[in-house]
Amino acid sequence: MSKSKLVVTPVQACSAAPLVREPLSEPHAVELASVFKALSDPVRLRLLSTIASREGQEACVCDLSAGIDLTQPTISHHLKVLREAGLLDSERRASWVYYRVVPEALQRLSEVLLVESGTATGVTA
Repeated sequence: MSKSKLVVTPVQACSAAPLVREPLSEPHAVELASVFKALSDPVRLRLLSTIASREGQEACVCDLSAGIDLTQPTISHHLKVLREAGLLDSERRASWVYYRVVPEALQRLSEVLLVESGTATGVTA
């Protein structure tokens, strides 16, 4: 029996690429995750889009069920999730509730996505 010699090639040490910007902090990541979680449901995404598509980025809850095959309580639950995530504000007017987009919340999401994609210029997360 001949013994074959095993040739071991040295492995090059791992060298991390230098940071070119500060990564998300843990608190910021937790905050953003809750917003993205709210947007991860197709119904909520459609509701937000429907409200944002209206004049003044505002809609009465009575107008939001058109085209969405869900009960009013279910739609109200989804709107509550979007409101708690900071994406919508609401205001009661007589017997109806009106929802409006929070532009600053969408702007923050937009800035984070631009920074993470590497296409932002002069924007900080």
